[in-house]
Amino acid sequence: MPDRRYRPISPDVLADEITERILAGSITRVAIDGAGEAPGVLADAVAELLRPHGRQALRVSTKDFLRAASLRFERGKRDPDARYDDWLDVGGLRREVLDPAGPGGTGLALPALWDAERDRATRLDRVPLLPGAVVLVDGELLLGHGLPFDFTVHLWLSPGALTRRLPPEEHWALPAFARYDTEVGPGEFADVVVRVDDPKHPALIERT
Repeated sequence: MPDRRYRPISPDVLADEITERILAGSITRVAIDGAGEAPGVLADAVAELLRPHGRQALRVSTKDFLRAASLRFERGKRDPDARYDDWLDVGGLRREVLDPAGPGGTGLALPALWDAERDRATRLDRVPLLPGAVVLVDGELLLGHGLPFDFTVHLWLSPGALTRRLPPEEHWALPAFARYDTEVGPGEFADVVVRVDDPKHPALIERT
C-alpha cells in the first residue's frame, strides 16, 4: 500500500477511536473483517465501550452463520474457493441480523443461526434491539458481498503475517485470502483499515 501512511496505535486506543466514530454517527450495523481471532477481540472491546454510553451492543460472529456442512464441503473440506464462495450464509446473515437492524427492520435480530460443530440450527430466540442499538459483526472474508453495513473495519495482514497467524492446518485456505485481497480489495474502501501483523502493536492505515 504505497500511497498510505501508517499511524501506530495501541489496541485500546483503536477500540476507543472506533467507538467514537460509531457514537458520532447514525451507525447501527458494523463489520469488523479479518482473519483469525483479532476481529472478534476488537468487536468485543468496542461492545464493552458502547454499553456505558447507553448503547445496546449485539455481538454476532460469522462463525455462527456458516452454511450446513453438506453445502460448505461439497467440493471437499480443504477447497479454498469453497471457503471463499460457499462457507458464509450471506442470505441468512442479511435476513436474520442486518435487515432487522436496519431502517424499517423488525428490530428483532438472531445472534446465531447455525452451530457448525454440531451441524444443526442453534434454535436461539431473536433479540429485541432497542433504539440506538449497534450490531457488531466479526468474521473473515466478510466484505464484498453487498451486505448493508453502515461502518466497516478491515484488519489487514501482510501475506507473511497471515501465514504465521493461521494455524498450519489452515494453510490450505491461504489462496482464499489472497483472492479476497485481489478481487475485493477491502483495504481500498473500508472505513477503517488497520495493519495487525503484530496484534499488540497495530497501525492505522490512512490515505495520503
